[in-house]
Amino acid sequence: MKDYRPRVADDLLKRKLAGKGAVLIKGPKWCGKTTTAEQVAKSALYMADTGSREQNIKLANVNPHLILDGPTPRLIDEWQVAPVLWDAVRFEVDHRKGHGHFILTGSVVMHDKKEEEERLIQHSGTGRIARLIMRPMSLWESGDSNGSVSLKELFQSPEKIAATCDLDLKDIAYLTCRGGWPDTLTMERDVALDQAFDYVDAVAETDISEADHVKRNPEQVRRLLRSYARNQGAQSPLTTIRDDMKANESSTFNEDTVGSYIKALKKIYVIEDMSAWNPNLRSKTAIRTSDNRYFVDPSIATAALGLGPNDLINDLETFGLIFETLCARDLRVFADAMDGKVYHYRDKDNLECDAVVHLRNGSYGLIEIKLGGDSLIEDGVNTLLTLSNKIDTTKMKSPSFLMVLTAVGKYAFRRDDGVYVVPIGCLRD
Repeated sequence: MKDYRPRVADDLLKRKLAGKGAVLIKGPKWCGKTTTAEQVAKSALYMADTGSREQNIKLANVNPHLILDGPTPRLIDEWQVAPVLWDAVRFEVDHRKGHGHFILTGSVVMHDKKEEEERLIQHSGTGRIARLIMRPMSLWESGDSNGSVSLKELFQSPEKIAATCDLDLKDIAYLTCRGGWPDTLTMERDVALDQAFDYVDAVAETDISEADHVKRNPEQVRRLLRSYARNQGAQSPLTTIRDDMKANESSTFNEDTVGSYIKALKKIYVIEDMSAWNPNLRSKTAIRTSDNRYFVDPSIATAALGLGPNDLINDLETFGLIFETLCARDLRVFADAMDGKVYHYRDKDNLECDAVVHLRNGSYGLIEIKLGGDSLIEDGVNTLLTLSNKIDTTKMKSPSFLMVLTAVGKYAFRRDDGVYVVPIGCLRD
């Protein structure tokens, strides 16, 4: 059994604690938020602990400052159980000297984006409370990628890279279905594969209702998850998802209901869509701005569809779509380490780029995601070169690198045209 490597979020947490009074760690259940926080916390209170949950809530409402008393950094796990703690933490940070007093963890967004922004203006944590998003583990963190190619180093445009990959298509199929859940690393393969199915069951039966305290039909949640899985990596509108659900199951869902379910799934970090990139181009080209549909981990998609590794091997088209989700997860984890974001690109001519890693300093890399094979790699290379030639480099930087990220391939290398070909089993932050 593999032991996972230090998480990218471990170093990010230490860095943020050094500059802010508190850090809020957000992300899906089971992704390791509490474990990461416990590594640096000097004391902890677990708000959702079964034996003391109600007592914790009452104490938080009566005397929240008593809950916050303890050696620092003090971890308040699942703080959103008592939302009053947000303002209490803000007050304490305002009146204490120094940094690194509190770590808050949570698996539910308490407000939608507009409401959260308004709350932060009124009860500002700006300058006081930093935010850190944790996702399930990348293949590098779980010990499955050998990490011989660094995404950070690709931004330096090395003339050559040389690495070998140890993973084949069967390995990638298994890792896609297993997902990046930390507990699975010490489990037998069959048991590890069960965990994503258990996760989907928990989402459908209970977790989705925690987002906004609205009771939802578990079977309808499962139908929506299946439809979302079939639309991974696409810009499918709500009407497409609704129609897909009706075509495959009898359903009374309307567009508004679909939207409310998706909103709830985003609040518990099951869904993490990808925003569109809007570069300066040489010619006037309309850029499509819709988000690409993604789960936070590929195993949610395979479990929602009832698929295992052999099913992916036997349906390479579906495998390719869900493999994009695996790569999106890993690229997001790595981009966080560089203060970057991951976007997608598509224009009116249907020229698409699967991922654009964009850093604060304006540097960016263009990435196409393919299962592998000469033909698919060539398609990816042509897309990257075409998009690169469209960018107006008098108004923005040239891309730092062009990369085809593959599921399989024995080697990572730089082609004569400058495009990198890198198997995901070689990549790290």
